[in-house]
Amino acid sequence: MAEPAMLLNDAPPATDTTGRLDTSESFAKSLFTGEILFGNAFPYPRMSERDRELLAMMVDSIDHFMDGKDAALRDMDRDGAQPAEYVQELRELGLFGLVIPEAYDGIGLSNAGYARVLSQTSRYDSSTSLTIGAHSSIGMKGLLLFGTPEQKSRYLPRLASGEMIAAFCLTESGAGSDAASIRTSARKQPDGSWILNGEKIWITNGGIADLYTVFARTEGPGGKISAFIVEAAWPGVSRGHHEDKMGIRGSSTTTVTFADVRVPAENLLGEEGKGFKAAMAILNSGRTGLGGGAVGGMKTLIALATKQATERKQFGRPIAEFGLVREKIAQMTVDCFAAESTVWMIAHYIDSECDDYSVEAAIGKVFAGEAVNRAAWEALQIAGGNGYMREYPYEQAARDARILPIFEGANEVMRLFIGLSGLKHAGSQLSEVKSAVDDIFSNPIKGFGVLGSYAQRRIARATGLRGDKAPFNCPAELKESLAIYQKYASALATASEQLLRQHRKAVIERQADLKRVADVAIDLFVGLCTLSRAISLGADTKGDAAQGREIARVFAQQAKRRMASNLRRLAGNEDQSLDRLAGNILADGQYRWDVL
Repeated sequence: MAEPAMLLNDAPPATDTTGRLDTSESFAKSLFTGEILFGNAFPYPRMSERDRELLAMMVDSIDHFMDGKDAALRDMDRDGAQPAEYVQELRELGLFGLVIPEAYDGIGLSNAGYARVLSQTSRYDSSTSLTIGAHSSIGMKGLLLFGTPEQKSRYLPRLASGEMIAAFCLTESGAGSDAASIRTSARKQPDGSWILNGEKIWITNGGIADLYTVFARTEGPGGKISAFIVEAAWPGVSRGHHEDKMGIRGSSTTTVTFADVRVPAENLLGEEGKGFKAAMAILNSGRTGLGGGAVGGMKTLIALATKQATERKQFGRPIAEFGLVREKIAQMTVDCFAAESTVWMIAHYIDSECDDYSVEAAIGKVFAGEAVNRAAWEALQIAGGNGYMREYPYEQAARDARILPIFEGANEVMRLFIGLSGLKHAGSQLSEVKSAVDDIFSNPIKGFGVLGSYAQRRIARATGLRGDKAPFNCPAELKESLAIYQKYASALATASEQLLRQHRKAVIERQADLKRVADVAIDLFVGLCTLSRAISLGADTKGDAAQGREIARVFAQQAKRRMASNLRRLAGNEDQSLDRLAGNILADGQYRWDVL
């Protein structure tokens, strides 16, 4: 299972880009206006030398620790729990202090380094990654982002050692993706403390956590939701039974109930009333962990599928010689390279302290989560009957992967978020143009400047003559791929403008169209990350670099077909027919036809 400790690229970037990362602009949102912010994606980022040195040791330690544990990990899946001694071993490996700064006794990895660790643990067991990830990605991430110095000093050293394990308490019955509708309440007392009441469901690490980041309705003048640091040992805190899940069964998932829990004033996390914003920031920042885990899972699935295809014979030949099997393995590889390229680009944005990477994080979550699900099913299919049997790893991989499109933001909600956020960004430019027209006589210099810039972009989109040339030497074999992304960025901008002009505020209800523009943006962002990484591999015509460029070309061609279809279906589709059909079935509550 082990792989070299090389993280991103050993070769220096093979570009002469003069671009610089603009931390104030969102690369993904800008695609909705037809702009490709080359400085935000080229050259492909390199992991810091410190992280590379640390990770070389950590990867080896994880491989050594996991070696020979296949049977034990299967038992954890069957039993639906991780033994206490196993969690203790994770503590001793230092896996609960990955992102906590050294000043608080942690390892202090960057987000890129952290995602790489979860990629390695996920090569062996998804539940292990989830136990680590729920602690680091979301459970105590609020302390890192919003905690006071006193709160950090009090809790982070114990969280780093694993003396305390953290969990994130947001989801409630009836308030899954709709986090704003939570009912757990916190009433402020005269002495500044709070009385917390409510129940949270599906809490990862719920049964083993010592510290919870809890979100509750406070209804104060500053906002309706606040965040709190709550210790599991406090009176009134209780845990429900261990949930019997389809996959990731080894990880702890329970309800957590708060009955008249007194929370000290000093355990308010961040500003009163700003809890919803804090929750979204925590989830956005933590999604690289999910992506890293998906990448690690795909690498193991590719290795399993390759071994199976090489060893299994049908009709007197290894099935690896059959075209349809080879196509599956190749597509799994394309998806894995693209997902890996995207996840570490997003980690770079987080580590660079970009102002807004919310859409990029959502794209990474959607693409990587769906890619590992495809890989799990294809590996199972290559294994044939063996893939369906519990004694082999394929069926568990398929069960474990299925959670990724569901938790930390269902992929349907993520797509709506991507589409609406991009359209809002595009709409802000249209509003700017309208303001310039209204203000043209009182402020002609500014007004004509805005209108002139807008007109140039419209002409460029209409004629295909773009002025935003890439500020680097694109290898000849990748120029067509780059041109595809430039063309479809323009097409996305045109489609976004048309949707906004046609539907205005009602566009929020056109979910099928929002999904289409979101999928175009996903292909554009993932494709450009993949292209950037392929270029960074160097000019070698053999080996990994050449294969990386081949992957980038394949992804670009596949993306072109998907983007063309999605944009075409904005104008011609079956949306109304499907909606009517859904209405009829929902009214009847059943499928209405029979051959009798």
